[in-house]
Amino acid sequence: MSFIPDHGLPLVQLKEQRRELVVALQRHAGPINGWQLLQIATLQQAISAFEEVISDLDAETEAHSPDENEKIVHLRKVV
Repeated sequence: MSFIPDHGLPLVQLKEQRRELVVALQRHAGPINGWQLLQIATLQQAISAFEEVISDLDAETEAHSPDENEKIVHLRKVV
């Protein structure tokens, strides 16, 4: 596998790793090794888990953040 730049973001790293493995498979001649598929499947599961957690956190943040009207009322009380 070639050098993958470290962006410091695990999700980005996982996606880059998956891309590298898929590209290697596309260039591969002959039967596909089960180990190669297992590596890609494992990375895909990890990526899906990250994305699900991010989605849940986004939904929680959105549910707990006051809407614009509440922010304006709060600012008027403070000022």
